[in-house]
Amino acid sequence: MGTLRQFSEKDKNYFAYQARQNYLRQQMSVYSELDETRQAKNNALHQLDLVSAERDALAMREQAAQAEKATARAEKEAAQAEKEAAIAEVERLKALLAQK
Repeated sequence: MGTLRQFSEKDKNYFAYQARQNYLRQQMSVYSELDETRQAKNNALHQLDLVSAERDALAMREQAAQAEKATARAEKEAAQAEKEAAIAEVERLKALLAQK
């Protein structure tokens, strides 16, 4: 009977040990999945930050292009006004020459 009791105790201890090991394996799996999920979330946030930065840079380039276009338009209008003023001056001078 004592031998059976010893085997029974050893079995109980072995099963308790196995249960602890299984629990630890499960916990490690859970922690591993949590870490993977956290890493995926961090990666997604990083990608979101990159996309946001690219969008902001694109908006800045677009604003710069619009400002450049407006400047070019203003320069063209100024050149046209100068040309018209020069033509008017030539006409005025021709009229003066014609009067003499």
